[in-house]
Amino acid sequence: MGTRVILAARSGRDGDHQDLSRQWSYTYGMEWHVLGSFGGSSPECRMTSFLINGHLALDAGSLTQALPIERQRLVRRVVVTHSHLDHTASLPFLLENTFGDRQEALEILVAPQAMHAVKRHLFNNDTWPDFTRIPNDMLPALRLVEVQPFERFLVDGLALTAIPVHHAVPTHGYLVEDDRGAVLFTSDTGPTDEVWRVANRTAKLRAIIVEVSFPSRMQAVADVSRHLTPTTLSSELAKLTHDVPVFLYHFKPPYLAELRGELAGMRLPHPVEELRQGEVYRF
Repeated sequence: MGTRVILAARSGRDGDHQDLSRQWSYTYGMEWHVLGSFGGSSPECRMTSFLINGHLALDAGSLTQALPIERQRLVRRVVVTHSHLDHTASLPFLLENTFGDRQEALEILVAPQAMHAVKRHLFNNDTWPDFTRIPNDMLPALRLVEVQPFERFLVDGLALTAIPVHHAVPTHGYLVEDDRGAVLFTSDTGPTDEVWRVANRTAKLRAIIVEVSFPSRMQAVADVSRHLTPTTLSSELAKLTHDVPVFLYHFKPPYLAELRGELAGMRLPHPVEELRQGEVYRF
């Protein structure tokens, strides 16, 4: 990849690039394909899923809805931020679609609390077959790999660090790094602190992807479910000291127009842009 005078490059299906936010020269490296960027499902809105550098999935709300089967076979590992269905729903179908086509087991990397939920509620032989024992215990189609908060681990040439955030179930954001830069994904969260401390001490930070789910008139719902509204997003962004692009995800489909209108009328501590489903971003 070459040098671009941009903070983040985005390419659509035609491969064109657009400059985002302020301009700054660097050589970009990571490629993030936004397979699904919403906090719910509708014909136009796919649930949270990213494909990083073509092989590593971050969350799996809609992997099988967004990728043709031949590309699903290229996904070797899935990092899961938490157990909610809008982040895990396509995992059973990814396994089914690629079963028998892999040389090695599909790996799901997950923190301990979410590991328990995936075992108990997804691959339990009730909701879906337990692929950690199919076709047999020695050569399973699925491996669940436990990762620890704040312990950096390497996957496909990237370094990832799980960072606890404040959501209704145990949830971790992720700092994703290559040798050039880093992207911070908050996952689903209400007001939180540690993820912003990590952001502020990451010198090579290129971008932040942060959630916003409900309009501010639904603040009570957002608070009890531990999500952000534009109002609490503004307070969270005030904690960020780096001047980097901030991308928004997880809009709830029933409130898309309302959220977009409210955000457009606000003066936030940092400029923001909604992630565009189906497009590829380079950081």
